[in-house]
Amino acid sequence: MATFPSIAPTYGVQKRSAPNTRTVKFADGYEHRILFGLAEHQNPKVYSLTFEVSETDADTIETFLDARANDSASFTFTPPGEPSASQYVCESWNKSIPYLNRARVQTTFREVFEP
Repeated sequence: MATFPSIAPTYGVQKRSAPNTRTVKFADGYEHRILFGLAEHQNPKVYSLTFEVSETDADTIETFLDARANDSASFTFTPPGEPSASQYVCESWNKSIPYLNRARVQTTFREVFEP
């Protein structure tokens, strides 16, 4: 499994939690919520990351993500402020070049659970 390059994202990371729940609604207005799936896999995280880096580093990031898109594989990444790495996929990203030799890569990493 591939590991994301050692390039840190710019400050301002957004983290979204999406607990995997199922809700049953009853006719009398009551509802019952249950967590769905294995205990350790019930709350996948989604990170919105921006990398403001040199064009060379942006090319490294883009080449890495292109390779993962070609083989449909997940990759290992340690989010800022987290103690350990997890598996993620990046289904879309965009790159802009605002200044000479500088680039901005905006990504969304979605946590996945695979053996």
